Amino acid sequence: MRTKRAFDLFVAIAAGIVWVPVLLGSALMVLVMSGRPVFYRSNRWVRTGTMVRTIKFRTMVKNADKLVNRTTVPVEGVRFLNIPPDSPLYTRPGRILEALGLTEIPQLIHVLRGEMSIVGNRPLPDNVMSCLRAEYSYADDRFLTSAGLTGPVQLVGRDSLSDSERLRIEGAYCHAVVHGYRLRLDFTVLLSTVLIVAHIKAPLDYQGVMDLIDRHTRPTRVRRTGGTVSVVEDALTQSDVA
Repeated sequence: MRTKRAFDLFVAIAAGIVWVPVLLGSALMVLVMSGRPVFYRSNRWVRTGTMVRTIKFRTMVKNADKLVNRTTVPVEGVRFLNIPPDSPLYTRPGRILEALGLTEIPQLIHVLRGEMSIVGNRPLPDNVMSCLRAEYSYADDRFLTSAGLTGPVQLVGRDSLSDSERLRIEGAYCHAVVHGYRLRLDFTVLLSTVLIVAHIKAPLDYQGVMDLIDRHTRPTRVRRTGGTVSVVEDALTQSDVA
């Protein structure tokens, strides 16, 4: 984990010359075009047993979290709460920030504090995690490592994945980090995210991301051809069928 933490600090500090001006410019845009508050704060799980009051840019109307959450919206198949990009809840600056992939830039503060990572699975509110746990016994695997600003799911797009597929990707990433981490895994995910947001690279599909994780993991117990991850995947398959 020391290598991963070193990567986080290097990226956050080295990219400061870029992300600090972007942070200030984006904050000014939200303030002028949408008013206060500029930031949205909420308690989210970032790791097993750890909940943090996370921060990101406010991209929706001020009372959006009261109107749309896992308590007010019925669960109909999908337990992750994905707000459609064309939702009227988004503000004009919010749509710009979402399109540019800048919504989570303020969370670099959490990276510097050691609460989050550059690459990992997204933080989730407690009510969403409760819904996931009720259906998937392995939901907590997504928090075996710290949550991140971006992650393997972002290489596909959350709206293009079922809950089961998303959790499989997130669990595979965490097991790869815990059992066979290679720095090039996070580097590849981060670079691919940038290229996809910039429309230079096409998004991957479910199998493409699973293969990417496998290729960039040490050939130890986490290989999906045998060992721990094979056992985990078998368990996931049995849970899905049950």
